[in-house]
Amino acid sequence: MKKLVRFARGYGKNIALVILLLAVQAFCDLSLPNYTSKIVDVGIQNSGIEHITPEEIRTDSMDLLQLFMTEDEVSLINSRYEEKEGGILCLTKEGEKGIDESDNIFLAPILAVSASGDKAASLTPEMAQAASPMIEEQVQALGDSMAEQTAISWLKTEYEACGIDLGAMQSHYLWSIGIRMIALSFLMLAAAISAGFLASRIGAGISRNLRRQVFGRVLSFSSSEMDKFSTASLITRCTNDIQQIQMVTILMLRMVLYAPIIGIGGVIRVASTNTSMSWVIALAVLIILGLVGVLISVAMPRFKKMPVLIDRLNLVTREILTGIPVIRAFSRERHEEERFQEANMNLMKNQLFVNRVMAFMMPSMMLVMNGITVLIIWVGSHQIDLGSLQVGDMMAFITYTMQIVMAFLMLTMLSIMLPRAIVSADRIQEVLDTSSCIRNPENPETLSVTKGILCFEHVNFRYPNAEEDVLHDISFTACPGQTTAIIGSTGSGKSSLINLIPRLYDVTGGRITLDGTDIRDLSLHDLREQIGFVPQKAILFSGSIADNIRYGKPEAADFTVQQAAEIAQASEFINEKPEGYTSWIAQGGSNVSGGQKQRLSIARAIAKDPAVYLFDDSFSALDYKTDLTLRKELQKAAGGRTQIIVAQRISTILHADQILVLDDGRIAGMGTHEELLQSCDAYREIAESQLSAAELAASSGKEEAHE
Repeated sequence: MKKLVRFARGYGKNIALVILLLAVQAFCDLSLPNYTSKIVDVGIQNSGIEHITPEEIRTDSMDLLQLFMTEDEVSLINSRYEEKEGGILCLTKEGEKGIDESDNIFLAPILAVSASGDKAASLTPEMAQAASPMIEEQVQALGDSMAEQTAISWLKTEYEACGIDLGAMQSHYLWSIGIRMIALSFLMLAAAISAGFLASRIGAGISRNLRRQVFGRVLSFSSSEMDKFSTASLITRCTNDIQQIQMVTILMLRMVLYAPIIGIGGVIRVASTNTSMSWVIALAVLIILGLVGVLISVAMPRFKKMPVLIDRLNLVTREILTGIPVIRAFSRERHEEERFQEANMNLMKNQLFVNRVMAFMMPSMMLVMNGITVLIIWVGSHQIDLGSLQVGDMMAFITYTMQIVMAFLMLTMLSIMLPRAIVSADRIQEVLDTSSCIRNPENPETLSVTKGILCFEHVNFRYPNAEEDVLHDISFTACPGQTTAIIGSTGSGKSSLINLIPRLYDVTGGRITLDGTDIRDLSLHDLREQIGFVPQKAILFSGSIADNIRYGKPEAADFTVQQAAEIAQASEFINEKPEGYTSWIAQGGSNVSGGQKQRLSIARAIAKDPAVYLFDDSFSALDYKTDLTLRKELQKAAGGRTQIIVAQRISTILHADQILVLDDGRIAGMGTHEELLQSCDAYREIAESQLSAAELAASSGKEEAHE
């Protein structure tokens, strides 16, 4: 929960505004049942007569009523009325201010006069004083509701005698209440829409910020962190998990904040309805809490399992989609369909279980709410029969009870969704809390002039969590104007060695220096600006051919782009395309061949014009002629640069100035082609496996001529 709150930092003002709007919405929502009660009890039953205190009354009727009042009450009432023509007393504006007090004074006298009937005219002060205790007992026996109804019935007769149109009074009252309800409804609608709009903006903003933070952190990850988090898992965290956070944030702003406001307001309103059925609310809340508790205990483990199953499905899907050519080549479609179906079915079964639990919850809640409504009507009808409750009050009580129950229901529903959001928040926070093991130094050194002298000094390297080193005591120097080639059997550590230079991994022993400076003391940006890296697997990005070539140097001119393509032997197939360098490259370079991708990757490195070129088996997809031509052109264009080439083919490295032979992570030999043929058994075995005796002899002759 703390993580969810932490994600919402920076939105305090908007959240405060949402709370204010929810308070306005709750006020309107809680006011409407009270107006409904007034329409039934006052507008319909009482013909719009809201108070027992007469607005107009005949003087002789007032005299009768005052027989049952004390001297102080008579004095107070007389001060609140003024006489009009025809012997009619009217309530003054000042009298309206104390109308509730006047209601208490008038209740007993009106009941007494009403009970006296035709004998009221013959009542004397002595008789009234004697009857006062009996009248008080009668009021207590009738109950507040019945007493008020009896008093208003007498008041209707009095109003008719004064010439007041009760029909007009009733219509006026109903119209005034109706207009207020319409105004409150529109205000509630505006507040609800505004609160929903702001909540959505806050949720979308939090989601946007989280995606930016997570993606930024992922971009900073080294290969070690990328190995820790699978690509499928990172995609799920950036999409599905953040979507969960967004959805729960909106629900929290709309439901969690609204529920206590409407719940507390409902309790206050229930207390004002003068009913004795609060125990019904307590019973409803206990039943709902018990039901939700059972459902949560059943569904919670499946909620926690959901992200893991989504990760698994994404992983299988990604593997299958990227491996379609291999799958088809080996006719393994059926096997992969079954593997996908297994992951898909596991997720489906989990979702179905959760959905069934949720589907069971709503009918159960409706059953509880309807049962509570029936209970309120059953109990309330008895109280109405006894005169202690009015119909409108019972209707208002039902509405307030449903609002209180719905408030608890909203909180409990969120408690079901919250655990999944917390799991998602933990997964997101795990990414944000993971720092790259490849960091910039606090006080990085700078290279005023980069020569490109690259030196390995007793370098050891071990992958994270591995039991033994991949590279052992590697020492060599690659100088500008020279080509250093690395060859060895599969798994000998060639790519691992290359990956250490741009600090995709860091050495675990020894050091690598560039122009005498440890590369760990240089900023990552400065170091990688000096390197043109062509990975073993050629990677292109969606965009034009020109965009891909100038990827490492966005400001490169068109001439530089074209020159790099010519050196990389890519200009021929580019010029054959109708749109030339503006031709579109699909995602991953799926619309070009492997050799074309490799040449464009090489052109990208050449266009950058770095101090150090790294070619990780980057000529494997090229035919011998293209390979030879490309290396000759590269030597002309980048002859003064440091070149390190990882290769599998002897023909690619024949003329290298220095060849390193790796065997099981160790340098088995170092020297030129001719020297290694004489001194290194491992190199000789590789050469003999690729070249015939005649070709070996010819290559040695060419090597001597080259020297």
